Amino acid sequence: MSAKKTTDPFEQRLKAHEAELHQIYTELYHDENAYNYFCEMLKRMYSERRSCLKDIDKAREADPGWYKRQDRLGMQIYTQCFGGTLKGVQEHLDYIQESGVNYLHLMPLLESPKEKSDGGYAVSDFRKVNPELGTMEDLAALTDECHERDVAVCIDFVMNHTSDEHEWARKAKAGEVEYQQRYFFYDNWDIPTLYEETVPQVFPTTAPGNFTWCAEANKVVMTFFYPFQWDLNYCNPTVLNDMTENMLYLCNQGIDVIRLDAVPYIWKALHTDCRNQPQVHTLVRLLNLAAQVVCPGVLLLGEVVMEPDKVVPYFGTTDSPECHMLYNVTTMCTTWHTVATQDARLIRRQMDTVFALPSQYTFLNYLRCHDDIGWGLDYQFLKQFGISEVPHKKFLSDYFCGHVFGSESRGELYNDDPRLGDARQCGTTASLCGMETGSEASRQLDIMLHAFLLTQSGLPIIYSGDELGQLNDYSYHNDPIKCEDSRYLHRGNFDWNAAEKRDENSIYPALRKLEKLRASEPAFHADADTWTLDTFNDSILAIGRYYNGEKLLAVFNFSRDWQTAHLNQYETYEDLLTGEEMSANSLHMWPYEFRWLVKRYN
Repeated sequence: MSAKKTTDPFEQRLKAHEAELHQIYTELYHDENAYNYFCEMLKRMYSERRSCLKDIDKAREADPGWYKRQDRLGMQIYTQCFGGTLKGVQEHLDYIQESGVNYLHLMPLLESPKEKSDGGYAVSDFRKVNPELGTMEDLAALTDECHERDVAVCIDFVMNHTSDEHEWARKAKAGEVEYQQRYFFYDNWDIPTLYEETVPQVFPTTAPGNFTWCAEANKVVMTFFYPFQWDLNYCNPTVLNDMTENMLYLCNQGIDVIRLDAVPYIWKALHTDCRNQPQVHTLVRLLNLAAQVVCPGVLLLGEVVMEPDKVVPYFGTTDSPECHMLYNVTTMCTTWHTVATQDARLIRRQMDTVFALPSQYTFLNYLRCHDDIGWGLDYQFLKQFGISEVPHKKFLSDYFCGHVFGSESRGELYNDDPRLGDARQCGTTASLCGMETGSEASRQLDIMLHAFLLTQSGLPIIYSGDELGQLNDYSYHNDPIKCEDSRYLHRGNFDWNAAEKRDENSIYPALRKLEKLRASEPAFHADADTWTLDTFNDSILAIGRYYNGEKLLAVFNFSRDWQTAHLNQYETYEDLLTGEEMSANSLHMWPYEFRWLVKRYN
């Protein structure tokens, strides 16, 4: 007699994935007891998942491409800067919705020591909201209302390390071996010295070295980022089991997207650079499987800030997917390079690289985020134009600090390392465009860059305040906790006075018009064919998109001067912004002008 077929969704999903789950888990850890505990934990977390969230899971299983819709628009906010508290954010959901936002990234809000938080990335309790911001109940209430408004919520999951004040770290300091084994502790500097021979430093000027002496334990502990952030040892299956449970706990508060922070670093191996080790992909695949079994409506967003050939593998394969979305960091920094050089050849090469990837890969596109801008460019390509890496990085840093003739940009350096010439850049989009000078050209540049952002395939996300052209906040210089970290230059409080007058704003109405066009025109569909066009002008980038009988030509002049794009397109197009009909053969373009030209064949 055949066994009765189960109708329980959890059991069905577990059965569908159990063979792979068991295989890769036990190949990594060779521990059946740990694996059995992992499966029991998954079942427990599913049983704790609220029925309203299970309904969302069911709907998204039926529509797996729900996050790829062309009307998806993201916004990144710090709770304390935007609404003060989680309840304050909830009170401002009308503004978020009116701004066309349906993907809300809440920057780190879990409990972390105030003076040793690294902006919230040193978590001391993964199941407790920073008391100044609210409670887990407040977070669940916010996500519930967001779901009623069709707004997905993203939160950071810092899986590489914990704060040195986390419960595990406190017990490790007290000498409990079980908890020391959750980190990398050493009795002396012998092994740490071997690591230092091959492992690059993350912050060589502000936090040199990769290890810290822990006086309480009388041992050395691994700290890749800052001395108060202790790296977790994922060679220990207990770490994976408990961190996966922490992730699923956050999912059960209604979180729709888990941003995996610093994911390439999570597996450490002696005599390597401890970046992108093969085991990292196994761990991310295990997290993906855990989510598929417990909460299949949840997505994984990978923070992989590296060049394309190292980024793409984090999507996984069709049969074994890892991350659903990845940051398009190379396009971001190449965009700003193009602004400074007025030369679109590198950005065209970058677009060709992205367009050549399978269409199922979904990138999160942005002009800036909470972090700095690093100059991880394709210097091999730039070499043919006589550009050398170190001098070029200095030029870019000088340009965006306003130290180059003709630059209206107003930014600041972050983590400047004169020895390597490797400073990074901070500033709001508006200030980096030069809007502190009040020039019309800087306003046009700001709008053009957002149009370029919206032209790309994937999910565009705007940092809160950029939709209003918000400028740098220099007050951080007077804050003893923040003054050493120039990233707070672009993490200022949201300007609600400007928001109340948004219809009179020089940026907001223009961006809303672009966002509405993107949401409605077929050529912006996620599955559109995409390509670049010859413009016979090094300052102009042209992108083509085609879907379901509609062709779009998006043309961007990155020059501060008049330019002409020779597209050799003899058909008649409609300008989506003006409704004007025109030929796209030769386009005469104002400084920083862009065009969205559409041809409908149906």
